Amino acid sequence: MRRLTVLFASLFLLVPAPSVRAQTAVDKAARAVSSSVIRAHIEFLASDALEGRGAGTRGGDLAARYIAAQYLRLGLEPAGDDSTYFFKVPVVSFTPEPTLGLGSTELAYPTDFVLGPMQWDSLVTVDAPLVFAGYGIVAPEYGWNDYANLDVTGKIVAVMVNDPGLHDPSTFKGKVLTYYARWTYKYEEAARQGAAGVLLIHTTESATYPWGTVEGSYSGKQVRLEAAPTSLLVTGWVQQAVMANAFKAAGKELSEEMTRAGTKGFSGYDLSTRVAASIRAPMTRTATYNVLGRLPGSKGPLAAEVVVLGAHYDHLGIGKAVDGDSIYNGARDNAAGVAEMLAIAEAMTRAEFQGKRSILFAAFGGEESGLLGSQAMIDRPFMPLHNVAAMLNFDGANLYGRARDIAANGSDQSSLLGALQAAARLEGLRVTVDSGGMYRGSFFRSDNFPFARAGIPSLSFEPGSDFVGKPKDYAKQAEEEYTTKRYHRPQDELGPWYSLAGAVPETRVGLRTAVYAADASGQPVWDVDSEFRAVGEERVNPVNTK
Repeated sequence: MRRLTVLFASLFLLVPAPSVRAQTAVDKAARAVSSSVIRAHIEFLASDALEGRGAGTRGGDLAARYIAAQYLRLGLEPAGDDSTYFFKVPVVSFTPEPTLGLGSTELAYPTDFVLGPMQWDSLVTVDAPLVFAGYGIVAPEYGWNDYANLDVTGKIVAVMVNDPGLHDPSTFKGKVLTYYARWTYKYEEAARQGAAGVLLIHTTESATYPWGTVEGSYSGKQVRLEAAPTSLLVTGWVQQAVMANAFKAAGKELSEEMTRAGTKGFSGYDLSTRVAASIRAPMTRTATYNVLGRLPGSKGPLAAEVVVLGAHYDHLGIGKAVDGDSIYNGARDNAAGVAEMLAIAEAMTRAEFQGKRSILFAAFGGEESGLLGSQAMIDRPFMPLHNVAAMLNFDGANLYGRARDIAANGSDQSSLLGALQAAARLEGLRVTVDSGGMYRGSFFRSDNFPFARAGIPSLSFEPGSDFVGKPKDYAKQAEEEYTTKRYHRPQDELGPWYSLAGAVPETRVGLRTAVYAADASGQPVWDVDSEFRAVGEERVNPVNTK
């Protein structure tokens, strides 16, 4: 009943009856979206010439300048720093050379582990006891505290990825991940507890991607926002089989302990193992950039508000060679998302569409390094956040083929669901709110998340699960093949395994959803049971404190 109530409220709030003139412009814009425009952008952005578009690299800068040139060509207003299209994101870049010993065992980098510094020194070392802290979660609302009666000050904590709902649907949100499942949360909590380091125990099931993805993402050149130091010195990932040896030396079976850690009342404990780690990583202070262009709203009270359409343009640059190729082109992740965003900008300007709210096209840098560009826009607000009505994110476009449905991470969290459903119907699609669990956790690891955590209703488009002319399990097979063979690997190139037949309707739905959000009388709102509701209400109605 609650879902029906919210759905009708969503439709009432977000789907106004547009004027004939406005509807004609929207339909004209939707029809203007073409596969050739999308393909042209992907072809360039994912070409070897851009060297994988690493943040703070020559290839990444070329991609940013290309996007700015497209904004200029389309007549979008500069919305970055100093009346330019560029929003500066200061970062620290480094290439880690780590060593890691668990007890008397020296591990092999990067096949056994990856490790990065959390202090801005050229050499970081640590020698400390190892502690097992289960999932590394403190969640009072779920009656969960893995650090209860456990002192980890100055120690290295080994924690599991994901949250207990992975195996016990009665805890947390069951198979639907919470932010507690994310590795970024594990680091934040360990720092609050005073730990000196974190070692995430990797399994393909819990991480939702294989070790090859970890290796490709966290070896080679890295970039991070420079932040105030915490207690953490090092953070990284260790293969489960390798960590199991450390547990065995302490008389424990890791598989059994991981199962116990998923039960309420679990208590962490010290292991009779020391961790010796060092990371040589000379630091360079540099910058990456978000590229921001505005399509102004019509003159009226809502023109000062914006709907953000975002996509990250960076990828992993040049890294470890796989099958003789060392350029991580990132065609689907995320040249395709940027291409869809640019195609919407072109379609709207060509159709002379103007919404009541402005549309802000945001190409983010540094997403692959931890959502750096989008987080920077929240840390250093590009405008008053109460004027940001919604954020629609394009990350990993549908390159699998024509589908009968469309999905969006976070669509079940806010009244944006009504706008998405109305937009999908006009393109002959239905919305699959839960697309088979394929995208569990994705909401927390893309550029929509910093906006959501700041209280701004957000969603991130994903392919559906019902593909035309394909078997029932095609979507699952296609995603698994991508994850194991191409995701964060040089093989993510625009090749014959990708189709643009599904990207065009997906882009049109994105365009129409943006229009609904731009023209609605009120801003979208979080659902009553969303974990972002409280911060969302505070964003638009800040509490006055004296």
